[in-house]
Amino acid sequence: MSAQLLLPQLSLRAFAVWRRNFLVWKKLAIPSLLGNLADPMIYLFGLGYGLGGLLPQINGVSYIAFLASGTVCASTMNAASFEALYSAFSRMHVQRTWEAIMNAPVTLEDVMAGELLWAAAKATLSGMAILVVISLLGFVASPLALWALPVIFLTGLAFAALGLIVTALAPSYDFFMYYFTLFITPMVLLCGVFFPPEQLPPLVQAVAAWLPLTHAVALVRPLLFGEIPAGIVGHLAALLAVALAAFWIALTLIRRRLLK
Repeated sequence: MSAQLLLPQLSLRAFAVWRRNFLVWKKLAIPSLLGNLADPMIYLFGLGYGLGGLLPQINGVSYIAFLASGTVCASTMNAASFEALYSAFSRMHVQRTWEAIMNAPVTLEDVMAGELLWAAAKATLSGMAILVVISLLGFVASPLALWALPVIFLTGLAFAALGLIVTALAPSYDFFMYYFTLFITPMVLLCGVFFPPEQLPPLVQAVAAWLPLTHAVALVRPLLFGEIPAGIVGHLAALLAVALAAFWIALTLIRRRLLK
């Protein structure tokens, strides 16, 4: 394996790719944001007020407040995943936008880094939108919630990088259903979005502890409740490690696909 694959040569041209994607998205920004809000809000109000009325408090807070903090992370994960899968695959395979960009003095590493940053930025907007809504509804207890913003961005980076791996392997859009069914959906159920992970069997808890969404929820939920999360360094390191390792794997796979 060449040194170029081991040490990707990144440059500030990645931000030009980011800007290109932003300018395209800006034309439909409002419908995009509303679309990202709709699904998590349905879960929040449907389960929070419906099911929540039948449940006692969880760790001293109402169920809807507990669910709201998890929804911020789940929305960030979904937004990053959709952008790194469907949108990136369209630009790579269907529209061949990546090939057109690389006719300029822009490398594949810059294109991939731009896609990663754009997916994370779009996911951050989604997470921020949910955060604003639940703040207005009174489910945020402390200004410490502002520290959730960098966690949201890092969560977006991690799931965007994982999504780019799947994009590199995908022969068509249908392939993404396997990723959502076998990876994304189980994480929503296992990582503390809807209920505390402590309710799960010990073996399942051990598996869930390795999933990136678990680390995101463990950081964001206490901040929204005005508490300092336990194990901050470990959770941040885990999300950063996922983002870096997954990006390197995605870049290696994309190189084999496009430059073979």
